[in-house]
Amino acid sequence: MAARHWGRRIGTAAKEELRSKKESWRDSLMDAAYAAIAQRILLADMVVEVRDARIPLSSQCQILANYPPSSFKQIIALNKMDLAPASPLKEWMEYFRERNCISCGVNAHNKDNIKQLLSLIQRQVSELRGANQCDNNYTATVMLVGISNVGKSALTNALHQVGRISASEKGKLKHATVSPEPGETKDIRSFKIGSHPNIYVLDTPAIMSPKVPNVDVLSKLILTGAIGDCLVRRKEVAQYFLAIHNSSEQYKKWEKLSIKDNDRLFHNDTTERLTSSGLNRKQKNQILTDHTQDCIVRDVRRTLFETISSFEGDLRREDDMEALIARQFTALQEAFRVSIECEEDAHDKIAGKLLNLFRTGRLGHYILDHLPRNVQ
Repeated sequence: MAARHWGRRIGTAAKEELRSKKESWRDSLMDAAYAAIAQRILLADMVVEVRDARIPLSSQCQILANYPPSSFKQIIALNKMDLAPASPLKEWMEYFRERNCISCGVNAHNKDNIKQLLSLIQRQVSELRGANQCDNNYTATVMLVGISNVGKSALTNALHQVGRISASEKGKLKHATVSPEPGETKDIRSFKIGSHPNIYVLDTPAIMSPKVPNVDVLSKLILTGAIGDCLVRRKEVAQYFLAIHNSSEQYKKWEKLSIKDNDRLFHNDTTERLTSSGLNRKQKNQILTDHTQDCIVRDVRRTLFETISSFEGDLRREDDMEALIARQFTALQEAFRVSIECEEDAHDKIAGKLLNLFRTGRLGHYILDHLPRNVQ
């Protein structure tokens, strides 16, 4: 499959970059965080492992493999469920259920999802509390663990926001640090998410596996942003996304966006006349720089649909896929309103904008991991 070939190319290049620069896979801060979590994890009453719903296996936290399942209650929270297709995500949750793992899909920015996760945590705490149901001083500690950029801190804040009980606590709300850059949480912090019984959640720093993952996993971590865009050129990562997108049926949903050449010429001519008059200059500047605007996102979707639907090659062949991706980069240059002064810089800008739209769900919903077997 051409998409897998691209992924292996990305993963191999990343490994070679680490080897050539003799860079450590994990820095000293992550090593210290790993040790701190290992020391405290058995003191927690429950562990919520936060994974990226787009990569349910590739985003697993390897530290948990060091402990037998009976060591603590565990919930797998598949965060960013809004970026994954609903039906395949349900199959993944069924896959975990068949392995006696409690799992749930969650969107840290959806209040109803957070309430469901909080209720699940409270039910599990009630089971732990058992015979101590009448003990009003009972306190449970829930540790959130996960790799970089899966949304642990965003989940912590959301649980804390929804789980506050007394009015007096509302004015004393503290927040975990949330950043789009992976690995921003530096220490373990405690936040109250429930009363009667008291429940505290521990927001922990991101921890990666002690060993560099295999090339297939590494490529998915790079594509989803779990690893910063520093090991491989952004253009290559964007090409990997396009290979995945071109191999999917996602583009067919945008058929209605396709317009006739005459309509497009009229639209472009009208836009040119409006902007050349000096009116709406602020809006013109936004169109040139802000790729997240709906009008530009529509143009990008339309461009992807038209380039794929008109392509006559065999996308199972790597050379044909490469030819289509090259054609798409040329077409996307116009869709993103990127200057053609320098092709190298233009392609880097296109790649950055394209990856941002993918990572925020503007270009469809994807699950990059394949189920190890078909769920019956």
